[in-house]
Amino acid sequence: MSHADIRSAVRPQPDPPMRAIADYVADYRIESQDAYDTARTMLLDSLACAALAMDHPACVRHLGPLVPGAELRGGARVPFTAYELDPVQAAYNIGVQIRWLDFNDTWLAAEWGHPSDNLGAILAVADYLGRRAEAEGGQAMTVGEVLGYAIKAHEIQGGYALRNSFNRVGLDHVILVRLASAAVATAMLGGGKDAITDAVSQAWVDNGSLRAYRHAPNTGPRKSWAAGDACRRAVTHALDAVRGEPGYPSALSAPTWGFYDVAFGGRPFEFERPFGSYVMENILFKISYPAEFHAQTAVECAMRLHGQVKDRLDDIERIELRTQEAGARIIDKTGPLANYADRDHCLQYMVAVPLIFGRLTADDYTDAVAADPRIDALREKMRVAEHPPFSRDYYDPDKRYIGNSVQVFFRDGSATENVSVDYPVGHRKRRAEGGPLLMAKFEAAVRARLAPAQADTLLALAAAPQRLDALPITGFLALLRP
Repeated sequence: MSHADIRSAVRPQPDPPMRAIADYVADYRIESQDAYDTARTMLLDSLACAALAMDHPACVRHLGPLVPGAELRGGARVPFTAYELDPVQAAYNIGVQIRWLDFNDTWLAAEWGHPSDNLGAILAVADYLGRRAEAEGGQAMTVGEVLGYAIKAHEIQGGYALRNSFNRVGLDHVILVRLASAAVATAMLGGGKDAITDAVSQAWVDNGSLRAYRHAPNTGPRKSWAAGDACRRAVTHALDAVRGEPGYPSALSAPTWGFYDVAFGGRPFEFERPFGSYVMENILFKISYPAEFHAQTAVECAMRLHGQVKDRLDDIERIELRTQEAGARIIDKTGPLANYADRDHCLQYMVAVPLIFGRLTADDYTDAVAADPRIDALREKMRVAEHPPFSRDYYDPDKRYIGNSVQVFFRDGSATENVSVDYPVGHRKRRAEGGPLLMAKFEAAVRARLAPAQADTLLALAAAPQRLDALPITGFLALLRP
């Protein structure tokens, strides 16, 4: 493009990827029953994660209004608390709850992330709008309608992740939470295609947060509230867009100043498939372990080996771990681990704990457990390497596997078998096995936070999909008040 073209003040048509999102959110009709069934499970699983996070003071201190006293009577409610907030701050609160323990759903491709993070924005806006409508004699949207927006948010975030690696240019995956949430929140607030496009453009103009807080030597708790922050920003953009704030039509493609040139090496986005319901249908659930998803099958392997090694820890010579390229790049971590966030993103730590104790829970990332010298002793004996077949199956769109293997070798020359798991219990291929486990996770979490009658009602709704889908979202969220 010439210098004169760069300086031209003629506003172009919106970049096609932004308009494609607006067309999808405004026009696409979701017909997949599988997507709706999975979305319903995703909602319950996410709320289980939120309930479990309430046991952690570090999470709870993020909750509530931004400044003391800034609550909004009749505003959006924060599950498992008494807070009523404006939808922007409520989106942050709910996003923090769902994401805190690294236990909600996951999507893995060129980029990775947790599409249920978008529920922070979706639930906050839905409850805010519903309570306002009911106060004026109208109706709130139903749970089923909320699930439809969640399916679309999953599809946007996951669709971008299939071929576009933001982590390779140093940007955190929550950029896609902000993108997807801005799009669907604008539609929920009544915005049409132009407003959705404007909100999406604002999300791109924001650029992205750096991944420094997810990686050594700076790993820290921001990774647990970054998605909530993205939800908060997304709702701000949505509210602005429906009030008429103009967007930036070439936010992606503008020479020099656009996202592609500033942050993406001048490359345009690539797409594997048109938007539909593929992502929700294939989403991965964290059922058994609160662990970074690239390590889930490694933890399964270690659990299987626990009985063979627990009484021979001092006799171990080395431990060989084989993983996917992404796992080797992200969570292969040596040296001292400074905090909870460091540990739950360390492959070696997540394997050592189940080898020693036969478990891996959120509490196992605390300083108290990490002080056990056997953990670091085992970490020092581990050798991590990429296994190319795991990497191929990881990127195969018909598989989406997340394979790992673990083998333990002893000083006397003996060894355990090489235990290998291609995909974890939360994978689509293990839905039949995982479904009851997910419901058990939900039941245990809500019974620990709510009165027995409330928990009973929620469980009855979970067992009656048609009743749940028809329930106003306001009535559903009312059941989550302590």
